[in-house]
Amino acid sequence: MIELRDVRKTYHNGVTALQGIDVNIQQGEFVYVVGPSGAGKSTFIRLMYREVKPSSGDVVINGHNLAEIKEKEIPHLRRGIGVVYQDFKLLPSLTVYENVSFALEVIEDSPKKIRRKVMDVLDLVNLKNKARFKPDELSGGEQQRVSIARAIVNNPHLMIADEPTGNLDPDTSWEIMKIFEEVNARGTTVIMATHSKDIVNTLKKRVIAIEHGRVVRDEQRGDYGYES
Repeated sequence: MIELRDVRKTYHNGVTALQGIDVNIQQGEFVYVVGPSGAGKSTFIRLMYREVKPSSGDVVINGHNLAEIKEKEIPHLRRGIGVVYQDFKLLPSLTVYENVSFALEVIEDSPKKIRRKVMDVLDLVNLKNKARFKPDELSGGEQQRVSIARAIVNNPHLMIADEPTGNLDPDTSWEIMKIFEEVNARGTTVIMATHSKDIVNTLKKRVIAIEHGRVVRDEQRGDYGYES
């Protein structure tokens, strides 16, 4: 499903983030991306939804080479990709329901279909009873659950999470991980950058470790491997 071939990324300021990355990820996998701060994890993650473009090499997702697609094709590509951020990125003036439904209104689903899909995903993240709340009326964990609902409402084939539990307390983090596991069990590929040693070592998945812009370890059911 995802293939990175000799991917390199150097930013305009001269910082080299990735140096010759080769990775294959199959449909339905759950992958942790780990490594020290500044190792290149976020660049690796952002390549997959074309937030950044590789300096060289190929990033192929479902047969589409992201290094070659035109700018006007990027919105269509992203319809099949859900992204969850550490800082939630919710629209403060919209309700929970509206934050989630916005992603469907962009692709012009019918109002009836939108309501059904939104309420289904709010049920999955246990927030049906807070559909009319605004983000500032929710806890951090609830806001992250809204962002997950928004990311999966289009039933994406790929879900990308960049430090999704980084701002949450341990108990809330485990609640969030249960949702990620449920999403993965439904067939969605999950790629998650994280610094959480406990999560990686407890919920055993594939681990890709990046250091100095290179993959230094790629293990099925791997450990975190760093002091946290």
